[in-house]
Amino acid sequence: MAYSDENLIAAHLKGDPTAFRELVCRYGDGVLGYLCHMTGNRDQAEDLFQETFKRVHEKAHTFRGGGFKSWLFTIATRVTIDGARRRKHQVTIAQNPQTDCDEENDSPLAGVADPNAPTPADELVRQEQKEQVRKAIESLPPGQRAALVLSYYQQLSYREVAEVLGCSVGAVKTQMSRALATLAQRLPDSIGATK
Repeated sequence: MAYSDENLIAAHLKGDPTAFRELVCRYGDGVLGYLCHMTGNRDQAEDLFQETFKRVHEKAHTFRGGGFKSWLFTIATRVTIDGARRRKHQVTIAQNPQTDCDEENDSPLAGVADPNAPTPADELVRQEQKEQVRKAIESLPPGQRAALVLSYYQQLSYREVAEVLGCSVGAVKTQMSRALATLAQRLPDSIGATK
């Protein structure tokens, strides 16, 4: 029987170590993916992941019910901002965390030719497009960037994004609209057509 997030937090507060592990199992991949998108660096994302769940552990007593996922991503966002301030450089977004942040892409069949595989020219074009998208997203103001990543990559509802960012749903819609308009202006039509 699956326990609710609220039940797991309550069990964790009573000292049940398996409850916290279950929360990490439920949300760990999503949090790590979010942190990879926000930093563009696997090592930084892993450090921030550890810090995020450390804060969840320490602040569990402050959770007041409601949306645990929103509360968790609020902590992850704050950890990311704090980390960026410490490093004193702009937070960036990885376009594809599976290739940018996942070092486990080394397959024993990686050298086997696939007749459907893209040609080197196709791969070069794809890499150039990916870099253009990355730069365009990196150039977004932090609020727009965070709204885009939380909504698009983490698939949070606008209400959940609003909770994470501490603003209204209307403000999230405005941030998303502005982010998408900016990306539409900065990216060539060919990239938009391939997305």
